[in-house]
Amino acid sequence: MKEFMMIFIGPSYEELGLSPQELQERMGKWFAWGDKMKEQGILRGGEALHATGKTISGPDRIESDGPFAESKELVGGYYTVAVDSYEEAAKVAQDYPDFDLNGTVEIREIVKFDQQ
Repeated sequence: MKEFMMIFIGPSYEELGLSPQELQERMGKWFAWGDKMKEQGILRGGEALHATGKTISGPDRIESDGPFAESKELVGGYYTVAVDSYEEAAKVAQDYPDFDLNGTVEIREIVKFDQQ
């Protein structure tokens, strides 16, 4: 079994101006999807991320605020799942709750390094 990270990219709920009821309904979809993966025994972890943070870059390690507010899309969170292939991970991603908001799921296999 391999592990894959599903990275969620899309608009900020805050920027979309969702009502409290719309936000509650959307979170219900997220919880249902997570519960489905737990029942299947494939969910290994995941979290939502704040919309803003810090970036550190270059040999001089320059620190700045980011991602930037003018970004139309942001990494909003991730799940890690244990499945056999990209194709299986893509099937799991079909239930991503934010496709209707033009959201994207990026799927990346997690590299496991052997330490000897």
